Amino acid sequence: MKALVLAGGTGSRLRPITHTAAKQLVPVANKPVLFYGIESIVEAGVVEIGVVVGDTASEIRAALGDGSRFGARITYVHQPRPLGLAHAVRLARGWLGEDDFVMYLGDNLVIGGIKGPAEDFRATAPDARILVTRVPDPTRFGVAELGPDGRVIRLQEKPREPRSDLAVVGVYFFTSAVHRAIEAIEPSARGELEITDALQWLVDSGHDVRAGAIDGYWKDTGDVTDMLEVNRRVLADIEGAVLGDVDATSVLVGPVRIEAGARIVRSTVVGPAVVGAGSLVQDSRIGPATSIAEGCVITGSDVEYSLILRDARIEQAGRIEGSLIGRSVRVTGAAQAPRAHRLVLGDHSRIQLAS
Repeated sequence: MKALVLAGGTGSRLRPITHTAAKQLVPVANKPVLFYGIESIVEAGVVEIGVVVGDTASEIRAALGDGSRFGARITYVHQPRPLGLAHAVRLARGWLGEDDFVMYLGDNLVIGGIKGPAEDFRATAPDARILVTRVPDPTRFGVAELGPDGRVIRLQEKPREPRSDLAVVGVYFFTSAVHRAIEAIEPSARGELEITDALQWLVDSGHDVRAGAIDGYWKDTGDVTDMLEVNRRVLADIEGAVLGDVDATSVLVGPVRIEAGARIVRSTVVGPAVVGAGSLVQDSRIGPATSIAEGCVITGSDVEYSLILRDARIEQAGRIEGSLIGRSVRVTGAAQAPRAHRLVLGDHSRIQLAS
């Protein structure tokens, strides 16, 4: 079996962060989301991995390299424009050949991995196998309707009136039959080749398309709210470790990971939380579900349930909560409440101001 990882796309829902970074490389618990997917694939025994890239190809290549750091061999497939998941499979047809493969969306995170579903696919040998999970709002996802035997009978892409609450998770297992399906379908109303249409073609053509519930936690990290929730969930499983320096006046509560070269000075860190290599936390409180990347400086501030990316500085900023702070951002407190706010904001920025 091979793997096809989709790491193109514009990441519009994560702007302005994705103006300067690939959405799949935004870190969760100080590790890029994409890395979790690659590691899950290798854990499932798949080491031949094709990665579909777009405008952020250079960043993805620099992060993944040839795959050897993961115990894999990576081949890159360029997708000039994001014209649908099935379009990505079509572009990779030459590399995939007639092999079975797992397609993994690079901005999805599956805690618990995909080893179990991969073994089920190998053992039962259907033409395709999808993973599903129950969600409160199916209109945001591809939706599967199943027969009593667990076989798929109908799929809908972001339906206005869903026929079930089973969302299709961003991990799919295929035989080479999917290539015939993709050649048979037409672009959807939004101009994309939809993988749900290809799956429906397989169903309608009498192929064996099965579904199984996801073993662990799954999230599509499409926007800031999702990123924060995924970060919280991943941090819940970390083990505490102090590899940096924590002075005698500081307090660590619960599972807290202090990376090498990080310093905690006259501060409290309440886990689960991680402080990246070379970062400084001084005269501050770091609350639960917070990831601070490498090279950051946080002084005189209270930060909780947040993602702080590389080289950011937060100084005398009061309380910050539920926030995603980008790379090399500087946040500073004012000496007194201003009569007017002075702002320089990039495209697609979002800011909340106290009245």
